[in-house]
Amino acid sequence: MRRVTGASTRKLVKFISEKTELTKVAANEALNAVIEGISASLEKGETVTLIGFASFKVVERKARKGRNPQTGKEIDIPASKAVKFSIGKVLKDKVRGKKEEKKETKEKKEKKAKAK
Repeated sequence: MRRVTGASTRKLVKFISEKTELTKVAANEALNAVIEGISASLEKGETVTLIGFASFKVVERKARKGRNPQTGKEIDIPASKAVKFSIGKVLKDKVRGKKEEKKETKEKKEKKAKAK
């Protein structure tokens, strides 16, 4: 199994461990499993959506012309695939500091309307 490393990964593993009462080893394995699952789905060309958080999607980039910045000479850039990350609304609102609004049910709206 491939291990994820890095300072931010250690913090994330610690957070998962504390939040779920898993050992740090188990939390690291869980994190690695999620990353491997997302990677495997993207390799197959599937879109991965984590509702409220984000979505990952493979996009095709067309071949195009570019310039070598050192020489200024025009070069051909071949077509390629890339992963597009789109942030979810809930996460976007949290990052922007907006408070999450609770959606009212139809019944609650009707009760409020009758009360007026």
